[in-house]
Parts: sequence; structure tokens; C-alpha cells
Amino acid sequence: MKMTIEIDCTPVEARTFLGLPDVSTLNDHLVNEMKTRLDSNMAALAPDELMKNWMAFGTNAQEQFRKLMTAAASNTMGGDTTRK
Repeated sequence: MKMTIEIDCTPVEARTFLGLPDVSTLNDHLVNEMKTRLDSNMAALAPDELMKNWMAFGTNAQEQFRKLMTAAASNTMGGDTTRK
């Protein structure tokens, strides 16, 4: 025999019936904290800030890549005759 019971209640009523704690204040706090952090991080997505960050990284990365290629080329041409 199969039996189906349908209960029509709100989530708050279900939590209260099951004895679960009310987390609405914690939820409100977390949502407000996320909004605050999102607003503060949106400033970093401004086009001028993005270009400033990308250019600083790009210049350093280009210099490191140039040094890596120079070192690799000098090691290859510098007498490594074991490979052909």
C-alpha cells in the first residue's frame, strides 16, 4: 500500500515544526556582508583600474619571459652537443 501526504506550509512553519533554528538574522547578515564586499570589489572592475593592473602584470611578465627565453637560448647555443 502506498500513501501520499501533502502538507501545505511555509518554510518558516516547516522549520518551526521540525524544531530547526531560525536562521533569518544570520541570513540577513550574510547577504548584507556579500553586498558590501561586492560593492567594494566593483571598484576594481573599473576600466582604468583594470588597465592599471593588467599593465603592471604585463610588463613584469614580459620581462620574465624575455629572461627565460634568453637563458634557454644561451644554454642551447652554449655547447650542449649531446642532443642532435
